[in-house]
Amino acid sequence: MPADTIGARIRYWRLRRGGMSQTVLAGLAGLSQPFISQVESGRRSIDRRSTLIAIAAALQVTVADLLEQPGSPTDPALNGAADAVPAIWAALLEISDGDRGAPTMPSEQVTAVLRHSNQKRLAGDYPAVARGLPPLLDEAARHGGAILAEAAYQATTCLRHLGQRHLAVDAARIAQTAAEDVDHHAWRGAARFGYVQALPVEAAGVASRVAGRAMDDLQQQAANPQVRQVLGQLHLAAALRATSDGRTTDARGHLVEAEREAATLGDPGPGGGFNAMCFGPTNVVLWQMAIAAEVGEYGRVIEFSRTVSVDALPIANRRQAYWMDLGRALAHSGRTDTQALAAFSRADQIAPSLFVLNPLARDAVAAMIRRARRRAVSKELRILARRLSIAVEV
Repeated sequence: MPADTIGARIRYWRLRRGGMSQTVLAGLAGLSQPFISQVESGRRSIDRRSTLIAIAAALQVTVADLLEQPGSPTDPALNGAADAVPAIWAALLEISDGDRGAPTMPSEQVTAVLRHSNQKRLAGDYPAVARGLPPLLDEAARHGGAILAEAAYQATTCLRHLGQRHLAVDAARIAQTAAEDVDHHAWRGAARFGYVQALPVEAAGVASRVAGRAMDDLQQQAANPQVRQVLGQLHLAAALRATSDGRTTDARGHLVEAEREAATLGDPGPGGGFNAMCFGPTNVVLWQMAIAAEVGEYGRVIEFSRTVSVDALPIANRRQAYWMDLGRALAHSGRTDTQALAAFSRADQIAPSLFVLNPLARDAVAAMIRRARRRAVSKELRILARRLSIAVEV
């Protein structure tokens, strides 16, 4: 199967469906034939989750089939991440089976290991997190409670970014079960947030129901600032899911609630608040950028980007999300590719492994290369193409 762009995989699956024409696919997905043609040829990229869902449904495949996690396992930025996945899976199965031994180290020592792993998560070094997860999960399961909830939360975040969503969902369920065993409402909410984030984009209905139940539960403890931070994050996640599902009124309602919570809490300190979720006015703007991109309002993405500075956020994937959304907006809004290229390069510098693993980054850079072939492909664009294993004609 060609793996150069999302469009190449759409064409592959279209032809597998009895030679389905672009016109038929466009009709089934509610799109235009010229749009499908431009996407398949790589001249245009897809940013909207709703568009990916519609095309995947028309082709009778999953969105994951169309995205296909990019990046070579031998890429230095990935550094053995793929090798760690089977051991993580085995650890999750052992936990789910329920056969846990006695702790082999004191809780203080396990907590220190969790803090060290979390620092790697904050830096966006998910390959490093992955390599340490199997023994960490095993020991955390022996302790249970909040320790297991945090370890499983780290696992679901790591696995989701590595493209292992089915395992991320399993880890999130373990986090939820562990959090229910302790009287820690913030962790119970955070575990559900991790579950919502891990669900595939097609499961918008499930995600909305899970988020809704979690928010109802947390409202009873809303006097706790940590609970309110998690509550705000759940509103943001629900807003993006509702947008992807075409429920704009619901999305706006969740955004209003998130903005209200953020205005009273303010931005968190250097640690990023509870579980380094970074909930506050700055993070709300970053989610507003993602939501604006989802509905194709690229001018608003650029406008939002001018209202915040993300450098103070301690978690790399939030800083990178800012530059990725801005880069895609610049590429789509008629601005020069030079500006978009600068944004993508910044995203790569912040978290190299996340950039290599991002299928939308690969698609956007591939589209920029195709547009540039009438002129010369710049040195900077060639560098990004090599990072994403995209062949560039000499």
